[in-house]
Amino acid sequence: MPTAPLLTTRALNRATLDRQLLLRPAALTAEQAVHHLVGLQAQNTKPPYYALAARLDGFTPDDLSALMASRKVGRLASLRSTVHTHTAADAVSLRRLVQHGALDRELSMFRKGLTGVDLDQLTALTADLVAEAPQPPKALRERLLQTWPDADPLALTIAARCLLPMVQATPRGLWGRSGQVALTSAVRWFGYADDAPEAMAADLDATVLRYLAAFGPASVKDMQSWCGLTRLKAAFERLRPQLLVFRDEHDTELFDLPDAPRPAEDTPAPPRLLPEFDNLLLSHADRTRVVSAEHRARTWTVNQSHRVFLVDGFVAGLWWLDEAKDRTTVTLEPFGRLTRAQRTELTAEADRTLRLLGRPGLPYDIGFRATD
Repeated sequence: MPTAPLLTTRALNRATLDRQLLLRPAALTAEQAVHHLVGLQAQNTKPPYYALAARLDGFTPDDLSALMASRKVGRLASLRSTVHTHTAADAVSLRRLVQHGALDRELSMFRKGLTGVDLDQLTALTADLVAEAPQPPKALRERLLQTWPDADPLALTIAARCLLPMVQATPRGLWGRSGQVALTSAVRWFGYADDAPEAMAADLDATVLRYLAAFGPASVKDMQSWCGLTRLKAAFERLRPQLLVFRDEHDTELFDLPDAPRPAEDTPAPPRLLPEFDNLLLSHADRTRVVSAEHRARTWTVNQSHRVFLVDGFVAGLWWLDEAKDRTTVTLEPFGRLTRAQRTELTAEADRTLRLLGRPGLPYDIGFRATD
């Protein structure tokens, strides 16, 4: 059997950046981009806006905020049991596809606190409660405790979140607006019929192809890390005849779509400011295609991802945003020495980002923190 062609780390980097719309501004709408990227990581409210600002030509915050207000996209727990912004078409179907992955594993961690709780009854009661009105987690927990007073309160809330697809109702997530988390039925929020079949889950094979289009070339373990599912090898084997196969520098087998872009490894990659928990950094088992092993630990503190910037396609430092009442400040902290040209280009990208996402009329500063 012939050896699969080698893709170097730089070649993987450029291919992934291209799929992630980070090599050049993409002429897509915000809705098209959210669909192409199979959702945007959204533990916090602002990262999806910064993620699209780094990727789209002509993006404005209102582009995404209007989609959220009109319920064409929404925020809910899905991939890896973390909050994502998904299109209405993806929200329920992708959530149901990944239910038996991280969501079920998260639920199993709280089983001891659910002794005596009928999970089917819990799901039905939760659906009734959030149908009345969007429920803040605390209020939902208090209502559930009326039925199961001996259960662990946190376990009840986690179980409800895992068992029933629930979206965070607006104004949560709207640009320039504040609002606490309030949960309601994703099926109702997006206008699906109340009797939408439980089998309405995304097709696994089609989702593999979408993952490769947005994150490839990739291994089976890469996709498993992205979605929280396990045992995906069979799906890749079914698709093998229609895929290309490569190997990386560690001899890991990588799959890809035949017509997907794989730019030359010397393709220019402009600097980009990425938000915390950006898709680019969380969607592969082996992340060295975008961040070196040396620097990866510096991009996290406990379970909090930091904002990072890219130079020549790779994570090259952190950036900090201070939004004071009278001034906004961006501080760039490189991991190593940057050339004068790189500093100039990075400053220009930070300036573009602030002009786009900063408060109108508010002055701002951009500076560098000295490297150790």
